[in-house]
Amino acid sequence: MVIIKIMLSLKNMTNSPLTNFLLIAGTVFLAIAVVGQAKLGFAEINPGFFGRFLALIIGLFSLTGAVVLVLFPVEVVDLIRNYLAQQLQQNLGFIFDVKALM
Repeated sequence: MVIIKIMLSLKNMTNSPLTNFLLIAGTVFLAIAVVGQAKLGFAEINPGFFGRFLALIIGLFSLTGAVVLVLFPVEVVDLIRNYLAQQLQQNLGFIFDVKALM
């Protein structure tokens, strides 16, 4: 059952180009963070400690973003964004009243 869910998640990941980009970028940045100093034919990668740490952070954020896009499709995010914008427009007067009291 778990394997079927993983396979369906992987199938959904291939539907969005942004998800693919984040997945590939996350994998590349994590590879840089893990490998560190390497020589790849004509190119040499030597990021240093801070570069490896930054690559780790960027890689983790990219992979997290890919997973979030799989779990919450763009339509759901648009619905939430529209709802929050509508609530903000409706309560804009109240927000300014509270700000004026401060």
